[in-house]
Amino acid sequence: MKLNDAIVRRIEEICEERGSNICDIALKGGMSPSAIYDLIKGRTKCSKIITVKRFCEGAGITLSDFFDKDYFNEPEED
Repeated sequence: MKLNDAIVRRIEEICEERGSNICDIALKGGMSPSAIYDLIKGRTKCSKIITVKRFCEGAGITLSDFFDKDYFNEPEED
């Protein structure tokens, strides 16, 4: 799995786990939802760690929690 695909997968999992949507979580993290939507739609090919960090803040989790999935251990390069 490519790294960006893994990040998108994890974002979707977290939204489902929280019973929330990308927009609400992004806004709680102090960012525009468009940054996440651009990543999901493939308009952004290289996600910034600050984008993931702010998403995590909005979801109430740490970066460690976000990346604590086996599919992040050996991702393909984008």
